[in-house]
Amino acid sequence: MSGSSSPADGGPALFRLVRFWSRRWIQRAAGGQSAELGNAQHVQVVEAVAGAADASDEATITAVAHQLGLDHSGASRMVRDATTAGYLSRRESDLDRRRTALHLTPAGIRLLADAHDWQRQIFDRLTDDWSPADRRRFAGYLQRLAEELPHNQ
Repeated sequence: MSGSSSPADGGPALFRLVRFWSRRWIQRAAGGQSAELGNAQHVQVVEAVAGAADASDEATITAVAHQLGLDHSGASRMVRDATTAGYLSRRESDLDRRRTALHLTPAGIRLLADAHDWQRQIFDRLTDDWSPADRRRFAGYLQRLAEELPHNQ
């Protein structure tokens, strides 16, 4: 490993964590460890649709593509699969009749809640031996970082 590391050198640590957990998420989904969380792509799409709605934006395939960093056709396939699985519904846009708006179904809302519960369990497990103050501080920093992400990129 080249270069020195300091406590303020969070970039490499952040990306190491992202790589670690993204692999485990995919392995977990592939292993079918949970019927509700069985497909990581469905969770990603449901998160993207919920994120677009939270940003006071209409959830469309284009919005999902932006949220996930995909091209339109890749996002379209993921939306189609999540819709077929019953997590999303498609309706005519209230803003532009030529567009289709995406909405979470009750199953999609449950999937999102189950995913967030799993994420909380992992956070709790990883920080179990930390002091409550350190856990709150770290959670606050993670939330701040997530909230500062651009919504349209």
